[in-house]
Amino acid sequence: MDKIVIKGGKKLCGEVNISTAKNSILPIIAASILSGDKCIIEDAPMLEDVFVISDVLRTIRTKIDIDNNTNRILIDTSNIKDCEASSDLVKKMRASFLIMGSMIARFGKFRLSLPGGCNIGTRPIDLHLKGFSALGAEVSVGHGYVEAQAKKLIGNKIYLDFPSVGATENIMMAATTAEGETIIENAAEEPEIEDLAKFLNCMGANIIGAGTGTIRIIGVNELKGTTHKPIYDRIEAGTFMTAAAITRSKIKINGINEGHLKPVIAKLTEAGVSIEIEGSSMIVDADKELKPIDIKTMPYPGFPTDMQSQMSGLLCSVHGTSIITETIFENRFMHATEMKRMGANIKIDGRSAVIEGVNKLTGAEVRATDLRAGAALILCGLIAEGETEVTDIYHVDRGYVNIEKKLHGLGADIERLKM
Repeated sequence: MDKIVIKGGKKLCGEVNISTAKNSILPIIAASILSGDKCIIEDAPMLEDVFVISDVLRTIRTKIDIDNNTNRILIDTSNIKDCEASSDLVKKMRASFLIMGSMIARFGKFRLSLPGGCNIGTRPIDLHLKGFSALGAEVSVGHGYVEAQAKKLIGNKIYLDFPSVGATENIMMAATTAEGETIIENAAEEPEIEDLAKFLNCMGANIIGAGTGTIRIIGVNELKGTTHKPIYDRIEAGTFMTAAAITRSKIKINGINEGHLKPVIAKLTEAGVSIEIEGSSMIVDADKELKPIDIKTMPYPGFPTDMQSQMSGLLCSVHGTSIITETIFENRFMHATEMKRMGANIKIDGRSAVIEGVNKLTGAEVRATDLRAGAALILCGLIAEGETEVTDIYHVDRGYVNIEKKLHGLGADIERLKM
């Protein structure tokens, strides 16, 4: 078990390169099942979640070669035979459920244990199952498993009660070879949905409207292999933007899409951070007194829930009262208890966190309760007086490539140690 140790108080400077997106590559790997051919993913992020979903596919006889030197992944799904994945692996990561749509589309049946993942709140799979049923699959849930069967999927109009990213992706994959036209209404609009559609269209799918609230899929007979590079990770970019802000530093971030970061840019600018865009790079300059702000998380294009924890850490260092309202996950303030160990003044009231800025944070041993909470605690450690130890860092490894090395490259006093 590893931990990350930070000695706070150092300004950041220099440049950092953002990796491609975790939330893009996971559904893309799942979608590769549809081709029955070879797919290549270039510049893949070498993350724990990528290794887990790769192992899930290996249990159904997919050949996956991961080249850590070139960040290239070769996926060959031509020999898939099994229609049930390892339950132990699926329970490790919620995104494993994304293989269900592809497996039903290609093989007409699949059985999967109920998925795991970060304990940040209820994330029911009912919208996924509603979509599969609407396409003609017979779905049953029991004894910790989900099973779906369909002789032939038929296109249909599907309205999602909530714009779920995972459900949108799973239904989109299932519908690629369904007979006729499928329309997903109130679909999630995240950039990662667009990226998945781009990958599927390169494979031969006919998908229109990804990235909007209405997605149309015209079923095709078959899909072929392709090569794809995922989009840059907007949440990693936002995390490093917040790292510059919390340390009142000036850094350059390479590998960004301004359109994907609009809500984060808007809120940091409102707090007084200066941000300049230069193509796919940005200069973040926070060497000044910052102001308290209010944030409300919303589905894209609103403020991302995946940036809420990091912004909580920043606002602990900003004099005045800030309020963060979390509308996506009901249990996503677990980082507050850990930040209080460092001297933060945070009060939780239902779905809202009231944050009073403090003069200083103090180093302490804290625990990463989930992926983004772990990143937020590392950010707090950058400004805390003394030494901060962040344990259960495996959560952070699920979504950040070498976060401690990237921060060290910017001048932070940070290292990873064995416990």
